Amino acid sequence: MKRTLCSLAAVLLLAGSFVYADEAMLIDFTLLDADCVNRPKDPSNPDSETVPTQNKRTVMDFSVAAGATFTDDQKAMMKTSLALPEWEIQLNSSARNVGSLAESKVVAAHVKEEAKVPFADKNVMGVRVIFPEMACNANARIVPPFQIPAYEPVSEADDDGNRNKEEKVEDASSFNTSNNPSFERTLFEGGYGVVKNVGTLKSIACTTQGMNYPHALYVLLTDNDNVERRYFMGYLGFDGWKTLIWNNPQYISEIRQREIRVYPIYPRGTPFVKFSGFMVCRDAAHIGGNYIGYFKDVKIIYDKAILVSDRDIADEDLWGIINKKESERQTAEMQRFGNKQVNRYLENAKLATEQNFSDSLGEGASAGNSSAQ
Repeated sequence: MKRTLCSLAAVLLLAGSFVYADEAMLIDFTLLDADCVNRPKDPSNPDSETVPTQNKRTVMDFSVAAGATFTDDQKAMMKTSLALPEWEIQLNSSARNVGSLAESKVVAAHVKEEAKVPFADKNVMGVRVIFPEMACNANARIVPPFQIPAYEPVSEADDDGNRNKEEKVEDASSFNTSNNPSFERTLFEGGYGVVKNVGTLKSIACTTQGMNYPHALYVLLTDNDNVERRYFMGYLGFDGWKTLIWNNPQYISEIRQREIRVYPIYPRGTPFVKFSGFMVCRDAAHIGGNYIGYFKDVKIIYDKAILVSDRDIADEDLWGIINKKESERQTAEMQRFGNKQVNRYLENAKLATEQNFSDSLGEGASAGNSSAQ
């Protein structure tokens, strides 16, 4: 009996000395299909076939930041989302030239139905980057079209991308929650770029296809203090799908070896991390030119920052400190997001859509091509 009690005490002591972390889907690119806001497939021909251009779950209306000079029709076009073709490639100065800027892009890449992966017959992120062929270090950042908001409340959007923010969503039945079955209270949680209540990061996993490129891959994350950090995932010198994993070298599993810090329970805000993008780095000694890559998702394993418990007094209902703070941060996020998108809309409106000159010689006449010398 004594031996049994001693063994039980040892097991309990051992179990209490380890940390059990949570796993969460940070972003899943198979959820970012375009399924709303139909627009002409050929921008130069308004009567051409229409196709969906934005993702309904993540669509954002930036007309709120536009001035009063825009018409209602113009403001109706001021929408963007995390739909895969909306993502951007940012090249550093060594890689930036006219050809690279024009050809580097992100697309929705369809995985064959017969592929032997769990995400067969779905779309993943496809990336093309044109690196310089001369011997120089270069890198490309693959970033979302806007900084993912961490405080945007959950609300429904219709097929035109109009979001009804006055109607509060009471359950998650209308959203894809296969990766996170619990209902989340902000729009970009549950695999769309944000994970709340994150303490210490233990591991990061990225599912990608290497294509035998020698380049290095980093995952970029931003925390609730707006500090961006990059995490080295490994090199892409392999073929086929692979999950690259970063393990925190400073993560301490033994509780007794940790430095314990105690914070006031209220009104400390909930810490979070959000996805800022990927970085692909090409070394000067390696081959340049085209880089083609595919990405399926990014996951994290982390310690919870706060243990949620049922308290005797509803502190937030009484004081409202956290709601006020988060509302101010949400407003600041929308202002930064909207101004950038309005400027892009104006630039796009000035873009030349004509493909050829009008015929000045009459039908059937021949015209020669000439180039400036």
